[in-house]
Amino acid sequence: MNLTNPLPEPNPEEVSRGLAAIEQHLAQTAPVPRPPVSRTGSVPGETRRVQRLRAEVAEAQLLAGLQDDDAPLLLDTPRVRKRRKKAHEAARLHALGQDPAMRAWQASRMLRLLVTAALVSLALALGWSTAGVQSFAADGAASWSPGWLFAWLVEPFMSLALLVVVGARAYLGTRGQPLNDPKLIRIEYLFLGLTLGMNAWPHLPWALPQGESFSLSRLVLHILGPVVAVAVVTALPIILAAFTTLDHRQAGRLTGLTYSANAHSPEVARLIERAQALIATGELPTAPSAYRLQRILRCGMDDARAVRDALAGGA
Repeated sequence: MNLTNPLPEPNPEEVSRGLAAIEQHLAQTAPVPRPPVSRTGSVPGETRRVQRLRAEVAEAQLLAGLQDDDAPLLLDTPRVRKRRKKAHEAARLHALGQDPAMRAWQASRMLRLLVTAALVSLALALGWSTAGVQSFAADGAASWSPGWLFAWLVEPFMSLALLVVVGARAYLGTRGQPLNDPKLIRIEYLFLGLTLGMNAWPHLPWALPQGESFSLSRLVLHILGPVVAVAVVTALPIILAAFTTLDHRQAGRLTGLTYSANAHSPEVARLIERAQALIATGELPTAPSAYRLQRILRCGMDDARAVRDALAGGA
């Protein structure tokens, strides 16, 4: 080939076809310029419908990337934490209630309450019978006469003597020294028998005035106070003797929050085997935390704590 010869000049048609081919190639390969975005994130000319759809698509893409993450499912909700707090508090209160010192304090407090209630009931019962004893002791004396006035003192001085004996027995019983002398017991029943007899006698059928009919309700109403007094005096020593023989030593122990009961369940045993296998492969440390076990094993927090305790104990 002779390079010195000039090339033939292209005609106008060939030049037009070449330019058209170049324009077509550039139109196919050149990137389509995106319309400018405003500061608010919208493209000029977009409608609200297009903007809402674009926002929904963006939200869906973000949700698709996050929905496979189970971290929110592993966290305790406020309701679960509240229940766990109440359960922990109940367990501690139960354990405190099993302490011998606490049991002794509770028994002493209850004993004081019972003795106080018994003595108040006894005083009210004796006060109830005061009117009946006064009617018996006055024996028809005129109102405000010396005999009528002194009759009001019969029940009080008998009640005070009775309360001295009962109070002494009650106090010594609370100190572990029950006072069961037969003489004191006979004195108690002597005073109670006198009170009961003086209240009941005027209302018995043979003691009623001429022309007055017998009323059972009136008799029961007048002997109610002495009957309650007899019941209190009889029951109080028995109650005190039962309290003095109480054993305040700890009868049982709560297992606490070690989750030992769950450690023998098949589900927890399977989780322990999985955790040991992961520790052997190095995917878990030798002493993993409960939160990490929960996240890796995808189990509940209680089971995760049981697995953690079992691993720490060398199970």
